[in-house]
Amino acid sequence: VSGHHGVNLSSRLTSSRRSLSLGGGSKILEKSHVFDEDGNDVTPQPLYQADPGATQAKGSRFFVDEISAGSASDQTTATGSFTMQFARSVFGSSRISSQSTIESVNEEMEDTFSKRDLPIPERNNQYAELCRNKMGNDKYVDRSMLTLNGAAKNKHVQTDTATVTTWDMYDTLCSPEQEETVGRPQPEMSDYQEAVMDSSRAAERSVSVGISASSSVRDVDASGSTSNTESEWQLIMLSESFQHSLLVMERCILRNNFQRQLAAYRQLPVLEDDSQSPALQCLWAFSCELSRGRSISSLAWNKKNPDILAVGYGQFDSGDQKQGLVCCWSIKNPTWPERFIHCDSAVTALDFSANSPSQLAVGMHDGSIAIYDLQNQDSKSSVISSRQCPDKHLGPVFQLRWIQQELSLESLFSVGADGRICKWFAFSGGLDCTDLMRLKSANKKGKTKEDYLSLLSPGLCFDFHPIDPRIYLTGTWEGLIHKCSCSNNQQFLETYKKHFCSVNCITWNPLSPDVFLSCSADWTIQLWKQDQLKPVLGFTSTQQAVHDVKWSPKWATVFGVVNEGQLEIWDLNSSIEEPVIVQPAAPGVTMTSLLFARQTDCVVVGDSDGQVTVYQVKNLSVGVSSQVRQRNRWPVR
Repeated sequence: VSGHHGVNLSSRLTSSRRSLSLGGGSKILEKSHVFDEDGNDVTPQPLYQADPGATQAKGSRFFVDEISAGSASDQTTATGSFTMQFARSVFGSSRISSQSTIESVNEEMEDTFSKRDLPIPERNNQYAELCRNKMGNDKYVDRSMLTLNGAAKNKHVQTDTATVTTWDMYDTLCSPEQEETVGRPQPEMSDYQEAVMDSSRAAERSVSVGISASSSVRDVDASGSTSNTESEWQLIMLSESFQHSLLVMERCILRNNFQRQLAAYRQLPVLEDDSQSPALQCLWAFSCELSRGRSISSLAWNKKNPDILAVGYGQFDSGDQKQGLVCCWSIKNPTWPERFIHCDSAVTALDFSANSPSQLAVGMHDGSIAIYDLQNQDSKSSVISSRQCPDKHLGPVFQLRWIQQELSLESLFSVGADGRICKWFAFSGGLDCTDLMRLKSANKKGKTKEDYLSLLSPGLCFDFHPIDPRIYLTGTWEGLIHKCSCSNNQQFLETYKKHFCSVNCITWNPLSPDVFLSCSADWTIQLWKQDQLKPVLGFTSTQQAVHDVKWSPKWATVFGVVNEGQLEIWDLNSSIEEPVIVQPAAPGVTMTSLLFARQTDCVVVGDSDGQVTVYQVKNLSVGVSSQVRQRNRWPVR
């Protein structure tokens, strides 16, 4: 401080503290001062500097910036000053410079400290009054201040991962009442996975049906009504829902048993051996007690559902004829057909309609044709027949085809042993037909009406052009192939001569419309171009009659052949001398018919024992070309 107060500070002081009494009973306000080595007051000044001209007023904040006081007896001048601040006071800022002012401050501070002991409601009232007094009062100043922001904190969250399907969440959260209201969710999955899920759910429902059925029977037994127990069981066993549940359970079990074969049929990834040579892998066989021992005469895929295969059972020989049978097989159940139809005569031909996929046309050995609606389980009540037609075929119907012609209208065509190609129409009373072509014999000439039938050569097969359905080919018992037009029923457009025995099958190439194949009982297969009357290529592998030949729908150079002893797969891109795959028939069994699957690399083969075997064609290295090209090095045989 200085020598004005008579105090000699010989030693170096760094700080000092003075006390100021504000009156009796009041609190002591203290202010710390900081001095340097020379005794100078270096106390930091407050950040807030009040307005020097401001006057004391109630309800304002109280700041004492500097107080100078003294008496005449002991102090004439005052060189020191100190500043005092109350941060949470309710007084305003002012500068006090006299003793009277100090006394008034003392009184107001006593009021302030006494108000701290007021109850909370009264303090709230005081604060509300203070806020009202601030409105329009210049002694209140609002200023912004810079505050410190807290340090940022990083928060990490870790969870356990689990794979949960839509059905897991649905079965866990959704009640049966909600299921009836909102329905089940539809997850995105493949057709095969969706079918498996449907089968699993149906199996669960079937189990619940069985449990409820058994419980109901137990209730009947407990009540003493033993006479009704058997009738209750009959109602349960014959109910439509229980039959459907059994069907689905059977499919679930069979899918588990045939899972590897079905995956190969669907071309799903499966573990395979290291062999890269072309081969056939037997996946399964469609066979049951109904079909066992019956010769297969024809095969046909459903044009809308490629998993449905219709199989006709019957013999072409007129010696030992059995009752005809048609079975509609599904790859979902290789052990029992979805539908089976018993026919009065042996089945010799069949084909599905494209416009009405549930309609199946069946040709029989007695010359009659019937159209069945497979949507109705009672096949006898939903049939249109040509038995009452006076112009029906007089011999076996060797082939049937549904063909779309003008205006996308679909017509049914047939070829029979009586040498007629017919076009059929349906009416309320049955089927009626008109002759599209009569296959006149090239070796016989007759002049009387009695010789009329002998002038016709039996037609064994035909096939319509894949692009122009007005053009078709037909093969005869004499070994001739006639090219005909639907608009001309009097003469042939062309006649192809090479076979010297009956032509058993003709097929156009679906990927190269100018090329077709023919097979005959003369042991040969001939490759033709429709603008050439001589075959381009001839193929022979065994000294046996060739029963059927079919082009692959995926590869233009691949076709399959069945003869009495084996199945042959030919690839013209690899070899024109011999087949690339040979599958021999079982001992004592003759292969009779052949059909490629439309969407997979599989082929189905029917035999004389009533068994349809499904083979997968493996490791067949076929080029990307989709056309068959005639090469100069190909010999004409």
